[in-house]
Amino acid sequence: MAEQIWNAAQPDEIAAVFGSYDTNLNLIQRQFHVVIVNRGTGVKITGAQADIDKAVQAMEVLLQNVRGGAGLNDQTVRYVVSMVEDNAAEEVRQLSADAVSVTVTGKPVRPRTVGQKHYLDAITNNTIVLGIGPAGTGKTYLAVAMAVKALRAHEISRIILTRPAVEAGEKLGFLPGDLQDKVDPYLRPLYDALFDMLGAEAVARNLEKNVIEIAPLAYMRGRTLDNAFIILDEAQNTTSEQIKMFLTRLGEGSRMVITGDITQIDLPDPRRSGLTEAMRVLKGVDDIVIHEFSEKDVVRHKLVQDIIRAYASYEHKNHSNQERKRNRNG
Repeated sequence: MAEQIWNAAQPDEIAAVFGSYDTNLNLIQRQFHVVIVNRGTGVKITGAQADIDKAVQAMEVLLQNVRGGAGLNDQTVRYVVSMVEDNAAEEVRQLSADAVSVTVTGKPVRPRTVGQKHYLDAITNNTIVLGIGPAGTGKTYLAVAMAVKALRAHEISRIILTRPAVEAGEKLGFLPGDLQDKVDPYLRPLYDALFDMLGAEAVARNLEKNVIEIAPLAYMRGRTLDNAFIILDEAQNTTSEQIKMFLTRLGEGSRMVITGDITQIDLPDPRRSGLTEAMRVLKGVDDIVIHEFSEKDVVRHKLVQDIIRAYASYEHKNHSNQERKRNRNG
Protein backbone atom coordinates (compact mmCIF):
# COMPACT_ATOMS: atom_id res chain seq x y z
CA MET A 1 0.00 0.00 0.00
CA ALA A 2 1.42 3.38 -1.01
CA GLU A 3 0.64 6.97 -0.03
CA GLN A 4 1.04 10.22 -1.95
CA ILE A 5 0.27 13.87 -1.26
CA TRP A 6 -1.27 15.90 -4.10
CA ASN A 7 -0.92 19.61 -3.43
CA ALA A 8 -1.28 21.12 -6.91
CA ALA A 9 -4.60 22.83 -6.19
CA GLN A 10 -5.89 25.62 -3.99
CA PRO A 11 -8.71 24.86 -1.51
CA ASP A 12 -11.44 26.33 -3.76
CA GLU A 13 -10.06 24.39 -6.72
CA ILE A 14 -10.01 21.16 -4.71
CA ALA A 15 -13.67 21.75 -3.82
CA ALA A 16 -14.50 22.20 -7.52
CA VAL A 17 -12.57 19.07 -8.53
CA PHE A 18 -14.19 16.98 -5.78
CA GLY A 19 -17.66 18.23 -6.80
CA SER A 20 -20.83 18.94 -4.90
CA TYR A 21 -21.13 16.56 -1.93
CA ASP A 22 -17.86 14.93 -3.14
CA THR A 23 -19.63 13.22 -6.05
CA ASN A 24 -16.55 13.49 -8.31
CA LEU A 25 -14.27 12.37 -5.50
CA ASN A 26 -16.40 9.29 -4.82
CA LEU A 27 -16.36 8.35 -8.50
CA ILE A 28 -12.55 8.65 -8.67
CA GLN A 29 -12.14 6.55 -5.50
CA ARG A 30 -14.44 3.80 -6.80
CA GLN A 31 -12.92 3.73 -10.26
CA PHE A 32 -9.27 3.60 -9.19
CA HIS A 33 -9.67 1.74 -5.86
CA VAL A 34 -7.98 4.46 -3.80
CA VAL A 35 -8.81 6.41 -0.67
CA ILE A 36 -8.57 10.20 -0.99
CA VAL A 37 -8.60 12.54 2.01
CA ASN A 38 -8.40 16.34 1.93
CA ARG A 39 -6.03 17.29 4.76
CA GLY A 40 -6.13 21.06 4.21
CA THR A 41 -2.41 21.31 3.38
CA GLY A 42 -2.76 18.72 0.63
CA VAL A 43 -4.76 15.78 -0.63
CA LYS A 44 -3.66 12.39 0.68
CA ILE A 45 -4.14 9.45 -1.68
CA THR A 46 -3.74 5.86 -0.49
CA GLY A 47 -3.71 2.72 -2.60
CA ALA A 48 -1.59 0.77 -5.05
CA GLN A 49 0.94 3.07 -6.73
CA ALA A 50 -0.42 2.43 -10.23
CA ASP A 51 -3.93 3.33 -9.04
CA ILE A 52 -2.64 6.45 -7.26
CA ASP A 53 -0.94 7.57 -10.47
CA LYS A 54 -4.21 7.25 -12.39
CA ALA A 55 -6.18 9.10 -9.72
CA VAL A 56 -3.66 11.95 -9.80
CA GLN A 57 -3.84 12.11 -13.59
CA ALA A 58 -7.63 12.31 -13.45
CA MET A 59 -7.61 15.06 -10.80
CA GLU A 60 -5.01 17.06 -12.74
CA VAL A 61 -7.09 16.92 -15.93
CA LEU A 62 -10.19 17.96 -13.97
CA LEU A 63 -8.20 20.78 -12.35
CA GLN A 64 -7.14 21.97 -15.80
CA ASN A 65 -10.81 22.11 -16.78
CA VAL A 66 -11.63 24.13 -13.67
CA ARG A 67 -8.81 26.60 -14.31
CA GLY A 68 -9.77 26.90 -17.97
CA GLY A 69 -13.32 27.85 -17.06
CA ALA A 70 -14.79 24.84 -18.85
CA GLY A 71 -16.65 23.66 -15.75
CA LEU A 72 -17.29 20.11 -14.62
CA ASN A 73 -20.38 17.96 -14.84
CA ASP A 74 -21.03 14.28 -14.32
CA GLN A 75 -20.49 13.45 -17.99
CA THR A 76 -17.15 15.27 -18.12
CA VAL A 77 -15.86 13.57 -14.99
CA ARG A 78 -16.89 10.12 -16.19
CA TYR A 79 -15.29 10.75 -19.56
CA VAL A 80 -12.00 11.90 -18.02
CA VAL A 81 -11.91 8.88 -15.70
CA SER A 82 -12.58 6.46 -18.58
CA MET A 83 -9.90 8.06 -20.76
CA VAL A 84 -7.34 7.86 -17.95
CA GLU A 85 -8.23 4.17 -17.61
CA ASP A 86 -7.47 3.84 -21.33
CA ASN A 87 -4.09 5.59 -20.87
CA ALA A 88 -5.29 8.57 -22.93
CA ALA A 89 -4.97 11.31 -20.29
CA GLU A 90 -2.58 13.36 -22.44
CA GLU A 91 -5.11 13.57 -25.28
CA VAL A 92 -7.77 14.84 -22.88
CA ARG A 93 -5.39 17.53 -21.57
CA GLN A 94 -5.33 19.10 -25.04
CA LEU A 95 -9.08 19.66 -25.12
CA SER A 96 -9.12 22.82 -22.99
CA ALA A 97 -6.71 24.51 -25.42
CA ASP A 98 -9.15 24.12 -28.34
CA ALA A 99 -12.13 26.46 -28.60
CA VAL A 100 -14.36 27.90 -31.29
CA SER A 101 -15.49 31.36 -30.12
CA VAL A 102 -18.85 31.68 -31.82
CA THR A 103 -21.70 31.89 -29.32
CA VAL A 104 -23.79 35.01 -28.90
CA THR A 105 -22.75 35.23 -25.25
CA GLY A 106 -19.08 35.12 -26.20
CA LYS A 107 -18.63 31.81 -24.38
CA PRO A 108 -16.40 29.54 -26.49
CA VAL A 109 -17.59 26.23 -27.88
CA ARG A 110 -15.05 23.63 -26.78
CA PRO A 111 -14.62 20.02 -27.85
CA ARG A 112 -15.58 18.00 -24.81
CA THR A 113 -14.14 14.69 -26.01
CA VAL A 114 -11.11 13.60 -27.99
CA GLY A 115 -13.45 12.39 -30.73
CA GLN A 116 -14.96 15.88 -30.98
CA LYS A 117 -11.49 17.42 -31.20
CA HIS A 118 -10.51 15.12 -34.06
CA TYR A 119 -13.81 16.00 -35.77
CA LEU A 120 -13.05 19.75 -35.56
CA ASP A 121 -9.50 19.14 -36.82
CA ALA A 122 -10.90 17.19 -39.78
CA ILE A 123 -13.31 20.02 -40.66
CA THR A 124 -10.48 22.55 -40.44
CA ASN A 125 -8.14 20.60 -42.69
CA ASN A 126 -10.41 19.00 -45.30
CA THR A 127 -12.98 20.06 -47.89
CA ILE A 128 -15.53 17.31 -47.16
CA VAL A 129 -16.06 15.60 -43.80
CA LEU A 130 -18.54 12.86 -42.95
CA GLY A 131 -19.36 12.91 -39.23
CA ILE A 132 -20.89 9.54 -38.33
CA GLY A 133 -22.07 8.66 -34.86
CA PRO A 134 -24.86 8.24 -32.32
CA ALA A 135 -27.16 10.93 -30.97
CA GLY A 136 -25.63 13.42 -28.56
CA THR A 137 -22.08 13.45 -29.95
CA GLY A 138 -22.32 17.07 -31.16
CA LYS A 139 -22.08 16.23 -34.87
CA THR A 140 -24.45 18.95 -36.06
CA TYR A 141 -23.78 21.53 -33.33
CA LEU A 142 -20.02 21.54 -33.86
CA ALA A 143 -20.43 21.64 -37.64
CA VAL A 144 -22.66 24.73 -37.33
CA ALA A 145 -20.10 26.29 -34.97
CA MET A 146 -17.36 25.81 -37.55
CA ALA A 147 -19.62 27.23 -40.28
CA VAL A 148 -20.28 30.37 -38.23
CA LYS A 149 -16.58 30.69 -37.46
CA ALA A 150 -15.74 30.48 -41.19
CA LEU A 151 -18.42 33.09 -42.01
CA ARG A 152 -17.10 35.52 -39.41
CA ALA A 153 -13.56 35.04 -40.70
CA HIS A 154 -14.79 35.78 -44.26
CA GLU A 155 -13.52 32.39 -45.42
CA ILE A 156 -16.94 31.78 -47.01
CA SER A 157 -19.80 34.11 -47.98
CA ARG A 158 -22.79 32.05 -46.89
CA ILE A 159 -23.95 29.07 -44.84
CA ILE A 160 -26.29 26.48 -46.32
CA LEU A 161 -27.94 23.97 -44.00
CA THR A 162 -30.07 21.13 -45.31
CA ARG A 163 -31.53 17.79 -44.38
CA PRO A 164 -33.89 15.28 -45.98
CA ALA A 165 -37.55 15.68 -44.99
CA VAL A 166 -38.02 12.00 -44.27
CA GLU A 167 -41.01 10.90 -42.22
CA ALA A 168 -40.23 9.14 -38.94
CA GLY A 169 -43.60 7.71 -37.95
CA GLU A 170 -45.68 10.75 -38.99
CA LYS A 171 -47.04 11.71 -42.41
CA LEU A 172 -46.09 15.14 -43.73
CA GLY A 173 -49.52 15.49 -45.34
CA PHE A 174 -51.24 15.38 -41.95
CA LEU A 175 -49.22 18.31 -40.57
CA PRO A 176 -50.91 21.76 -40.73
CA GLY A 177 -49.79 24.67 -42.91
CA ASP A 178 -48.07 25.16 -46.25
CA LEU A 179 -44.94 23.34 -47.50
CA GLN A 180 -42.57 25.52 -45.43
CA ASP A 181 -44.64 24.92 -42.30
CA LYS A 182 -44.52 21.18 -42.99
CA VAL A 183 -40.73 20.97 -43.42
CA ASP A 184 -39.74 23.43 -40.66
CA PRO A 185 -40.03 20.80 -37.87
CA TYR A 186 -37.42 18.72 -39.71
CA LEU A 187 -35.08 21.73 -39.86
CA ARG A 188 -35.65 22.89 -36.25
CA PRO A 189 -32.37 21.43 -34.86
CA LEU A 190 -30.46 23.53 -37.40
CA TYR A 191 -32.35 26.68 -36.37
CA ASP A 192 -31.68 25.92 -32.70
CA ALA A 193 -27.93 25.61 -33.23
CA LEU A 194 -27.82 28.89 -35.19
CA PHE A 195 -29.85 30.73 -32.55
CA ASP A 196 -27.34 29.58 -29.94
CA MET A 197 -24.40 30.78 -32.06
CA LEU A 198 -25.73 34.07 -33.41
CA GLY A 199 -28.92 34.97 -31.62
CA ALA A 200 -32.42 35.01 -33.10
CA GLU A 201 -32.22 38.55 -34.53
CA ALA A 202 -28.92 37.97 -36.34
CA VAL A 203 -30.22 34.68 -37.76
CA ALA A 204 -33.37 36.41 -39.04
CA ARG A 205 -31.32 39.17 -40.70
CA ASN A 206 -28.96 36.71 -42.36
CA LEU A 207 -31.85 34.56 -43.57
CA GLU A 208 -33.42 37.63 -45.20
CA LYS A 209 -30.14 38.48 -46.94
CA ASN A 210 -29.61 34.82 -47.98
CA VAL A 211 -26.32 34.76 -46.08
CA ILE A 212 -27.84 31.78 -44.28
CA GLU A 213 -30.10 29.34 -46.09
CA ILE A 214 -31.97 26.49 -44.42
CA ALA A 215 -33.87 24.25 -46.81
CA PRO A 216 -34.89 20.63 -47.49
CA LEU A 217 -32.42 18.58 -49.47
CA ALA A 218 -34.66 18.55 -52.56
CA TYR A 219 -34.01 22.31 -52.95
CA MET A 220 -30.33 21.62 -53.68
CA ARG A 221 -30.92 19.91 -57.04
CA GLY A 222 -29.52 21.70 -60.09
CA ARG A 223 -27.41 24.20 -58.12
CA THR A 224 -23.68 24.90 -57.89
CA LEU A 225 -22.78 26.11 -54.39
CA ASP A 226 -19.73 28.40 -54.46
CA ASN A 227 -18.00 30.03 -51.47
CA ALA A 228 -20.30 28.31 -49.02
CA PHE A 229 -20.12 26.16 -45.90
CA ILE A 230 -22.70 23.45 -46.58
CA ILE A 231 -24.02 21.07 -43.93
CA LEU A 232 -26.19 18.03 -44.72
CA ASP A 233 -27.76 16.78 -41.50
CA GLU A 234 -29.50 13.41 -40.89
CA ALA A 235 -27.79 12.04 -44.01
CA GLN A 236 -28.60 8.46 -43.03
CA ASN A 237 -32.06 9.18 -44.45
CA THR A 238 -30.81 10.05 -47.92
CA THR A 239 -30.96 7.66 -50.83
CA SER A 240 -27.88 6.89 -52.93
CA GLU A 241 -29.16 9.25 -55.62
CA GLN A 242 -29.78 12.08 -53.16
CA ILE A 243 -26.37 12.02 -51.51
CA LYS A 244 -24.61 11.79 -54.87
CA MET A 245 -26.68 14.79 -56.03
CA PHE A 246 -25.70 16.69 -52.88
CA LEU A 247 -21.99 15.92 -53.11
CA THR A 248 -21.86 17.11 -56.72
CA ARG A 249 -23.25 20.55 -55.74
CA LEU A 250 -19.80 21.44 -54.34
CA GLY A 251 -18.46 24.60 -55.96
CA GLU A 252 -15.29 26.68 -55.78
CA GLY A 253 -14.25 27.84 -52.32
CA SER A 254 -16.85 25.67 -50.58
CA ARG A 255 -16.67 23.09 -47.81
CA MET A 256 -19.10 20.36 -46.84
CA VAL A 257 -19.94 18.52 -43.64
CA ILE A 258 -22.29 15.54 -43.80
CA THR A 259 -23.64 14.19 -40.52
CA GLY A 260 -25.67 11.13 -39.71
CA ASP A 261 -26.35 8.17 -37.45
CA ILE A 262 -26.44 4.89 -39.39
CA THR A 263 -28.24 3.19 -36.48
CA GLN A 264 -31.29 5.47 -36.93
CA ILE A 265 -32.28 5.06 -40.58
CA ASP A 266 -35.94 5.95 -41.24
CA LEU A 267 -36.01 4.87 -44.89
CA PRO A 268 -38.44 2.07 -45.86
CA ASP A 269 -35.42 -0.04 -46.81
CA PRO A 270 -32.50 0.79 -44.47
CA ARG A 271 -30.12 -1.01 -46.81
CA ARG A 272 -30.62 1.79 -49.36
CA SER A 273 -29.20 4.53 -47.13
CA GLY A 274 -27.03 6.82 -49.23
CA LEU A 275 -24.84 7.56 -46.24
CA THR A 276 -23.75 3.97 -45.70
CA GLU A 277 -22.99 3.69 -49.40
CA ALA A 278 -21.06 6.99 -49.40
CA MET A 279 -18.93 5.73 -46.51
CA ARG A 280 -17.86 2.80 -48.67
CA VAL A 281 -17.49 4.73 -51.93
CA LEU A 282 -15.59 7.75 -50.55
CA LYS A 283 -13.22 5.88 -48.23
CA GLY A 284 -9.65 6.76 -49.18
CA VAL A 285 -10.56 9.70 -51.44
CA ASP A 286 -8.11 12.58 -50.95
CA ASP A 287 -9.46 15.65 -49.06
CA ILE A 288 -12.45 13.66 -47.77
CA VAL A 289 -12.43 12.39 -44.18
CA ILE A 290 -14.89 9.96 -42.62
CA HIS A 291 -14.91 10.60 -38.87
CA GLU A 292 -16.72 8.07 -36.70
CA PHE A 293 -17.80 8.92 -33.15
CA SER A 294 -18.30 6.32 -30.43
CA GLU A 295 -20.63 6.21 -27.43
CA LYS A 296 -17.78 7.76 -25.41
CA ASP A 297 -18.30 10.97 -27.39
CA VAL A 298 -21.91 11.33 -26.23
CA VAL A 299 -22.15 14.57 -24.24
CA ARG A 300 -25.77 14.29 -23.15
CA HIS A 301 -27.04 12.58 -20.01
CA LYS A 302 -25.04 9.50 -18.96
CA LEU A 303 -28.08 7.34 -19.65
CA VAL A 304 -27.81 8.18 -23.37
CA GLN A 305 -24.49 6.31 -23.46
CA ASP A 306 -26.07 3.40 -21.61
CA ILE A 307 -29.06 3.36 -23.98
CA ILE A 308 -26.81 3.36 -27.07
CA ARG A 309 -24.70 0.57 -25.62
CA ALA A 310 -27.79 -1.48 -24.69
CA TYR A 311 -29.30 -1.16 -28.17
CA ALA A 312 -25.99 -2.06 -29.83
CA SER A 313 -25.74 -5.18 -27.66
CA TYR A 314 -29.36 -6.13 -28.37
CA GLU A 315 -28.97 -5.66 -32.14
CA HIS A 316 -25.73 -7.65 -32.13
CA LYS A 317 -27.42 -10.56 -30.31
CA ASN A 318 -30.44 -10.36 -32.62
CA HIS A 319 -28.19 -10.37 -35.70
CA SER A 320 -26.23 -13.36 -34.34
CA ASN A 321 -29.45 -15.29 -33.66
CA GLN A 322 -30.69 -14.62 -37.20
CA GLU A 323 -27.37 -15.79 -38.62
CA ARG A 324 -27.57 -19.02 -36.63
CA LYS A 325 -31.15 -19.62 -37.83
CA ARG A 326 -30.11 -19.07 -41.44
CA ASN A 327 -27.18 -21.46 -41.05
CA ARG A 328 -29.44 -24.16 -39.56
CA ASN A 329 -32.00 -23.70 -42.34
CA GLY A 330 -29.28 -23.50 -45.00
